[in-house]
Amino acid sequence: MHIVSVNVGRPREVKRDGHTVLTSIWKHPVEGPVRVSRLNLDGDAQSDLRVHGGPEKAVYAYPSEHYDYWRRELEIDSLPWGAFGENLTTAGITESGIGIGDRIRIGSAELMVTQPRLPCFKLGIRFDREDIIKRFMRSGRSGFYLSVVLEGELAAGDQVEIVSRDANGVTVADVAATEERDSLNRRLLERIIAVPALPESWKRHIRSRLK
Repeated sequence: MHIVSVNVGRPREVKRDGHTVLTSIWKHPVEGPVRVSRLNLDGDAQSDLRVHGGPEKAVYAYPSEHYDYWRRELEIDSLPWGAFGENLTTAGITESGIGIGDRIRIGSAELMVTQPRLPCFKLGIRFDREDIIKRFMRSGRSGFYLSVVLEGELAAGDQVEIVSRDANGVTVADVAATEERDSLNRRLLERIIAVPALPESWKRHIRSRLK
């Protein structure tokens, strides 16, 4: 398991349906060590802190393994790393193989998996496709957010070491699937809300479904 690319981006204004939208979804790869702080990477910034960023979504990771799928699905020949707005493009880690609350070490930084990504309309702006959000969720390829347990530095090529696994064994894929499944798996939902690392916003949503 390793980091394929480290990607950062600053807010930029784009035109959409006659309106100006501020977004940081455009990321570009950077070389060399990058400092990881509690809220983001050096050179990176979130645009709308009401729904993006914060300690529970400081860093976004997306598996490089998904890129071939999207090239075929979207009929795109060229898809650069960072295309999905991720800070870390990874290899060897997928949503079904990493759990909420699992801790990983990259370089001198330690991070914890917190939640899958629920895309907003800005993903549609990035790809200029209104159908991308539904396709993204249905694909099971959400990527995952990380909080920063220990600040440090990381770089493309660094190995990803799993430091510890959360005892509940709830994967990112388990949580992401609750948004698409019609039937309620009550036992799974109860396991999910028992995970300490899962943000309270997700727990409230899942509790409402249990009721």
